[in-house]
Amino acid sequence: MSRRLRYQVAVSLDGFIAGPNGEHDWIVMDPSIDFEALFKEFDTAVMGRKSYEVLAAQGGSGGLPGIDVVVFSRTLPAATRPGVRIVNDEPRETVAALKAEAGRDIWLYGGGALFRWLLDGGLVDSVEVAVMPVLLSAGIPLLPPGAATKLTLAHQKTLPASGIVALSYSVPGGVGPAPRIRYVKAAAKNRGGGREGS
Repeated sequence: MSRRLRYQVAVSLDGFIAGPNGEHDWIVMDPSIDFEALFKEFDTAVMGRKSYEVLAAQGGSGGLPGIDVVVFSRTLPAATRPGVRIVNDEPRETVAALKAEAGRDIWLYGGGALFRWLLDGGLVDSVEVAVMPVLLSAGIPLLPPGAATKLTLAHQKTLPASGIVALSYSVPGGVGPAPRIRYVKAAAKNRGGGREGS
């Protein structure tokens, strides 16, 4: 069975994944999110050059703990570093090959242009957004313009402490249903006013 390619990303309420200059300081941190559990769902991540450069600017190799990272770039030279492989290959072919390998799910880490390219190629299986309670008014969009794609809501979870709403959607023709949101600690169970989907 093919591995799922999951676009897992934080997004502002008005649809941006980063500010106008690529900033992410608007992302709300919620103590109930278990990042260790989230990272264990993946063993591979794919991203574009800009997403990689944001990670690399935070220190280290630009990788993610315990995850093999594949960076697609037309401008960076191909290279292999600990936990990171920069490739100049065609993303759709590379991702299709990765999906055919054994392993855990693949995290489509970003950005929006790579998401559009892989979505149009029929390779994205789920879209999982953590909607932040902020309006940016400008920035890098979740998805650049292109063909419309209808999604099916698979799961939802509200995190009352922060106001984050986590949504998990299946993409038509994708591998299996989108996964349930399991990276939120039990202490975040919704009480009064919060709502959790099935």
